[in-house]
Formats: sequence, C-alpha cells, structure tokens
Amino acid sequence: MTISQGDQLPDATLVEMGAEGPAPVSLADKTKGRKVVIFAVPGAYTPTCHSAHVPSFIRTRDQLEAKGVEEIICVSVNDPFVMKSWGEATGATAAGITMLGDPDSSFTKALGMEFSAPPAGLNDRSKRYAMLVEDGKVTLFQPEESPGVCEVSAGEGLLDNM
Repeated sequence: MTISQGDQLPDATLVEMGAEGPAPVSLADKTKGRKVVIFAVPGAYTPTCHSAHVPSFIRTRDQLEAKGVEEIICVSVNDPFVMKSWGEATGATAAGITMLGDPDSSFTKALGMEFSAPPAGLNDRSKRYAMLVEDGKVTLFQPEESPGVCEVSAGEGLLDNM
C-alpha cells in the first residue's frame, strides 16, 4: 500500500555519513514535533535527480523555511558514502539539506514507493516524490508519475501547494 496524505510515517532508520562514519538516523526522531520536508529520488547522480530535483530544493530552501519547515531531507536508495559525496557535489550539503541513504530500500518499500528499472541498472529504487511531514504525519504528498519527471515533487511544486 502506498503512503498517502494523512498517514503516519512508518518507523524507519536511514543512514547518514557522520564524523565517525556511517550513522543511523531515526526518522521518527527527525520528525517528532517538527515540520520537515522529505523528498526522494531514484538515484544519486542520475540526470533528473542531479540537475533538477536537488537544485529545486536548494533554490526554495529559504521560502520553505519561511513557511516553518525546519529541515529538508533528501532520501535515495544509496549508501551514505554516495549520499555524502553527492551532497557535496550538488551544493545540497552547503545549503543545509540533509542527505540520507536508504541502502536496503526498507523505508522506500514501507512507503510503497519502490520500483525497478533493470535496463538502467536501477533495482529496488525509490519513485520520485516530495512530502511535507508534521510531527510524523504526512500532511502533503506529491509523487511523480514518471521517474524522469520533476514537477510536482520539485521544491517549487511543493511550495505551490503549501
């Protein structure tokens, strides 16, 4: 079943690159009592993710913060080493976007947002989406119909509906 607006986020532990190496991140802790944007991409360094999706949240960061968003989190079915490097390469880390890996795709599968495209080398990846989460509850959910499109899930698309 795919997550929907009004649903509580599933309990999940993602991974980020910390000062001491890979570190677990409880999504429940990240969202408890907070207003957070989570956006997911099919893969780090893939064309639309790299040139459109991440930059859209860098561009809209200040506007999202003005609407009370306390943190912007990018999730991808990648390891934390890749997410750290990708955050640096795109400027997302410098912009304050949290880059979290879902290496075994357990969070993505719990949301019902997984897909595979073997010819492109993408297996058990995340569909593209953006969501606004308030105190662990999804208050706005905007999935894309196609992984190569970044419109409703872009920072601007989310802002338009907040």
